[in-house]
Amino acid sequence: MSLHLALRGAAQTSFERSEDFLDTFFGGADNPLRHLGALGLYFLWILVATGLYLYTVLDTSIDGVYNSIGWLSREQWYLGGVLRSLHRYASDAFVLVMVLHLLREWAYGRYHGFRLYSWVTGVPLVWLVFISGIGGYWIVWDRLAQFSAIATTELLDWLPIFSEPAARNFLAPDSINDRFFTVLVFIHIGVPLMLILGLWAHVNRISRVDYLPSRRAMAAIMASLLALALVKPALSDLPANLALAPTGLRLDWFVLFLHPLTDITSPAAVWALIFGATILLFALPFLPHPAAAPIAVVDAPNCNGCSRCHADCPYEAITMAPHPDKPGHRIAVVDADNCAACGICAGSCPSSTPFRSQERLVTGIDMPQQPVDAMRQQLEARIAQLQGRTRLVVFGCARGADVAALDAPDTATLSLICTGMLPPSFVEYALRSGADGVVVTGCRDGGCDFRLGMEWTRERLARNREPHLRAIVPLDRLQLVAASRGEGIQLAAAIDEFRTRLETQSTAGTKPPAFSRRKIHHG
Repeated sequence: MSLHLALRGAAQTSFERSEDFLDTFFGGADNPLRHLGALGLYFLWILVATGLYLYTVLDTSIDGVYNSIGWLSREQWYLGGVLRSLHRYASDAFVLVMVLHLLREWAYGRYHGFRLYSWVTGVPLVWLVFISGIGGYWIVWDRLAQFSAIATTELLDWLPIFSEPAARNFLAPDSINDRFFTVLVFIHIGVPLMLILGLWAHVNRISRVDYLPSRRAMAAIMASLLALALVKPALSDLPANLALAPTGLRLDWFVLFLHPLTDITSPAAVWALIFGATILLFALPFLPHPAAAPIAVVDAPNCNGCSRCHADCPYEAITMAPHPDKPGHRIAVVDADNCAACGICAGSCPSSTPFRSQERLVTGIDMPQQPVDAMRQQLEARIAQLQGRTRLVVFGCARGADVAALDAPDTATLSLICTGMLPPSFVEYALRSGADGVVVTGCRDGGCDFRLGMEWTRERLARNREPHLRAIVPLDRLQLVAASRGEGIQLAAAIDEFRTRLETQSTAGTKPPAFSRRKIHHG
């Protein structure tokens, strides 16, 4: 178990460094490593669109299948040939993105707890992808298809499922007929349909799924694929000839890597690898892992049924039901199996305002491990200790840059489960309690461990999402900084720059009027 954790920790560090490096060129919104799921779906739609056209020109007869595919690359290279190449390269990209997505989710530990369903439903999709990809190469029926067909059937023959060796069907020129290609096309269409259905199940418990990458990313990817299709078009090998053994093949290592692996080892070793990897992937969520954090708790008397928590929950863990004590009203209900314990719901609750005149602040929905009342008490205590010319409050994310390391006599820090659990009213409360400025920091775009925390925070503070920051709060007293784990130096530099700007405004007489700095009593 310790070896597994060590490997996972090393993989996570590698992904984090790679993502931060790519952020300098693409930014969080366009960083491919931060949107692998969306990229995979984009490549799938390219495969579906190009595949539909290829199907319309395909002749499924034994004599016509090779010529109909070759005609695209020769006579209709400007359309059919390009679409064929897009189909080929998008399939390779889809496999690459799928493997990276699986490794990244494992590296970040996103395979147990509330993510169990998504992980378990995602594992069978790997099988469907390779079955569809290998079958697609058979349809061309060139020498590579012949090699793949023989290698695959020899691998299948090792399993005790056929009464006679299936590889015999490819040993003589008259061993296959037109029906073979009709069935092959049917399978190549049916398996992707199962894949699409499986993908729907895979994301079924996730709200606001990232179905597609950004427009700039899609345009750049399409331009790259088109350039590759024109520079190095996908072409058929020589036609299949079952009387001869295929040699000198150009192998697609993304899809067909199992074939040379079988030659190097044995069918038994390859099946051991396939079944072993599948069992391991299914078993990962049930291996020892950190205990799940306490889920969100609803307080019936303080829940007014506004459904903001339902709208903001990243994992559809909150539903609305009839209120037990208020006829005609609704109440939030938390599904323990889906709750990520992120606290985003507490940040969306209108009762999570520190201005409520209660000695103990009880909200409609709250996190037992970090209640809003404890946040208010901690904030008040830290602001009371602030000293210096320009006093700042920094709200941060426990999974982003470490804000506790920035704590200083003139800087009060408060680390949250997720930045998304910060009610915007806390910004105003900090300024009214004596802070000169407030910094809110969280993970970069696409890097939020709970998917939507930083996005909702940005919209709330920009007054575009409820509960929003009140118009009375001057925005130049507020700074929003995206900083991932390990970017503490960058965060510190951004805070210093913000402090300098506030001091410059104060010296120039352009600093906004301060809120009345008076102690706010509760009770």
